[in-house]
Amino acid sequence: MRALLAATFLALGAGHAFADQTEYPLTLKNCGQDVTFAEAPKRVVAVGQSSTEILYLLGLAEKVVGTALWIGPVLPGYEAVNENVPRLADNDPSFESVVATRPDMVATQFQWQIGPEGVVATPEQFLELGIPVYTSPADCVGKDNSGGGDGLRTAKFSTDLIYQEIDDLARIFNVKAQGDALIADLKAREEAARRKIAGLKGDVSAVFWFSSAELDIDPYVAGQSGAPGYIMSTLGLRNVIESEEEWPTVGWETIARADPTVIVAGKMDRRRFPADDIAVKLEFLDSDPVTGLMPAVTQKRIVVMDAQAMNPTIRTIDGIEVLADALASSGLAK
Repeated sequence: MRALLAATFLALGAGHAFADQTEYPLTLKNCGQDVTFAEAPKRVVAVGQSSTEILYLLGLAEKVVGTALWIGPVLPGYEAVNENVPRLADNDPSFESVVATRPDMVATQFQWQIGPEGVVATPEQFLELGIPVYTSPADCVGKDNSGGGDGLRTAKFSTDLIYQEIDDLARIFNVKAQGDALIADLKAREEAARRKIAGLKGDVSAVFWFSSAELDIDPYVAGQSGAPGYIMSTLGLRNVIESEEEWPTVGWETIARADPTVIVAGKMDRRRFPADDIAVKLEFLDSDPVTGLMPAVTQKRIVVMDAQAMNPTIRTIDGIEVLADALASSGLAK
């Protein structure tokens, strides 16, 4: 009987594995366009840290021949892997540098890099060379990027869009089982973080500060519908910023009047702006005559969070976990 059961399980497993195989040519609907892959890509350039890290997590690092647009350290455990992947640029790679790697696919995290008004190129420019472009659904589904910049969300972000990206990339590269396992792990972590916060004590609010072009002008803070909005709604916090823009600029006087219970400050290695440095952020909050009087500052309710978690990425789960831990330790959670 045991031998029969073992044979049955082996047969079922083999059938499931066969069912998971991608059939090529594969055509996906991506950002409103059909993207076709004749076979699993052998050489991919990833423009965007999250897109790169998803490929690493799917076991596809050997296929990544170039990467760009990084704001922080790679995922723990992937340092050695990342060192072997050429960094085309910390920020914006040139179109020529991407093409020079001879990719048969480009994955991009943001349309402002590769999109209709992309600073690197348009998808059509790559397609003319026979290179399909796959864009993270989190940057185009329920979002209008026609105005350039960070875009305007027309629907609220959810991590389902990240799970869709993982599933799409797993199908493109014919590693469906790895994609399913990664999605299951991330969903389990998200649910565990939700369970950690049974509820909040009263009206608990927050503002997410990503950076500032200059310290003496309005900061970039999170609007209602991006990844920070999802983090806050998941844990029951109110966002004091009412804008639907991804990262609107709002004056500190306005933020102070809204009196957020918690300030979440982004930490990153990027140094495009002075306030990219978390030490600069914290010094400003303490010393500025407006922010220095905010209860969130005087009562030390400042949460430092990896800035990648504030973008719609796989790190958004990390952001939920970090904020849940902070709320629990501060006594704001039931």
